[in-house]
Formats: sequence, structure tokens, C-alpha cells
Amino acid sequence: MKVILLKDVRAVGQHGEIKNVSDGYASNFLFPQKLAVPATEEKVAEHAAQLAAREADTAKQEEQLAGKINMLRGKNITITARATEKGGLFKSITPKDIAKAIRTEYSLEIPETAIASAVHIKTVGEHQIELKSKTGKGGITATIVAA
Repeated sequence: MKVILLKDVRAVGQHGEIKNVSDGYASNFLFPQKLAVPATEEKVAEHAAQLAAREADTAKQEEQLAGKINMLRGKNITITARATEKGGLFKSITPKDIAKAIRTEYSLEIPETAIASAVHIKTVGEHQIELKSKTGKGGITATIVAA
């Protein structure tokens, strides 16, 4: 029996997938637990429409992110933090802190996942930070300087 999974099910599949399972497993476990619904033609068409809408929304968000990253290309941001006399920071600067600084200085909402430098900044000075978007084939990248 074909079913559309409403939640992730171990050893069966992930949310939104259409899977072929035994009739007993579907009627005795998946349906009562509300983990799946029967894959009728109507449900499959509805599922495909939801999938297309979700993909279109994701593409739109990626396009907006690429525009924001282009606006930040070559810009500088300033992040203040307590430091030791030798130039080390008491608290490392994370992508979350960088996103917050961009939000306050330029009023642009950049997700932490777009900040490619996974290395935490632990010293005083200027640091190159790369922003990435996965639009198109290669994506958009921009480098900003954090001081």
C-alpha cells in the first residue's frame, strides 16, 4: 500500500515521502499513530502542489538572500568585545554575533547559515568574513571585514 508520510518514521522514510509499505503496517501502526495517510490520487496531487509551492518559496528566499549579500559586498562591520592586554578575546565571536552586528549596522537580516566562516574569531583585529548564498550554479559570495 502506498502512503504519504506525515512525520519521519525510522526505517521507512522521512516526512513528505511517498512510500510503499505493507497493508498491515499501514493500517495497524502508521494510520492510528497519524504518521501517514493513504496515497490516493487526490492526496498525491495535493502533496505535489505543496512541494512545488515550498520549492518556489525557498527559491524566492535564496534570491532575496543573494540580493542582501550583494549589498554587503566590500562593507565593514564593527563588533565590540572585551579583550585581554595581549589581544585575545574573553569570548569568541560566533556567526550569531556577526549576524547580529550586520542586523544592527545595515538593517539586513542574514541567517547564520549564510556566514561561511565557521571558525570563531578569538583575537582582536580585522578578519575577513565570507557570506554565501546557494542561488544558481555556483552561488553568490561576498567578503566583509569585521573589525
